[in-house]
Amino acid sequence: MAHSDDEAQRSRWQRIYDVVRRIPPGRVATYGQVAALAGYPGHARHVGYALHALPDGTAVPWHRVVNAQGRISPRRSGRGWEIEQRMRLEQEGIPVGTGGRLSLQHYRWRA
Repeated sequence: MAHSDDEAQRSRWQRIYDVVRRIPPGRVATYGQVAALAGYPGHARHVGYALHALPDGTAVPWHRVVNAQGRISPRRSGRGWEIEQRMRLEQEGIPVGTGGRLSLQHYRWRA
């Protein structure tokens, strides 16, 4: 049974990663938006768990996912991920203000 649960989780995460890969450079999506587009409305935390599980150096553009208030939410603690996310977003032309906040009105991806 645990093996089946692991496969289900991997499948769920793969659907989440597929949505995140579709977010174009210069745009962001919220955790809740990604969850809904992946077929899991109301499960924004699953998106956070999936992004947290990504290996270093991944090609999945995890930095384009922000919280519902338009703020950076750390992918991992204690390793400078917030700084990296800010840098990646700013390199794509998305200004990140004080407290890691950006304008969802201007930069939200419309899928």
